[in-house]
Amino acid sequence: MSTVAELLRLNLHGVFGNRDAAQRREAAARAYSPGVVLTDPEGTVVGPEAVLSSAERLLKDAPEEFVLVEDGPAYVSETTGVLPWAFGPAGAPAVRGLDLITVDDGAITSLTVLLAEA
Repeated sequence: MSTVAELLRLNLHGVFGNRDAAQRREAAARAYSPGVVLTDPEGTVVGPEAVLSSAERLLKDAPEEFVLVEDGPAYVSETTGVLPWAFGPAGAPAVRGLDLITVDDGAITSLTVLLAEA
């Protein structure tokens, strides 16, 4: 069973930061509960397939040189975690944000994405 810290990083690097669709799908199968809820500035979606669609859209619309990196330490409890991130060319992020997850039984049940104010 994955820890909250492992799930934060699996979500960031394995799903949203991974340009390989097959690897993204495999990471999502390990990361999310069947009823996972993703809330981001574009709205709310439910289920791993919807989360995968969001990740695919993000990566498809971003230039190839954009990378998703950790932008500070993770903060975790037994059921909740927060991980700051940056997205853009290496060393020159175009956007910064936070992923806030809730975990139950070793899987992410809720993912909220917060963006830094410009």
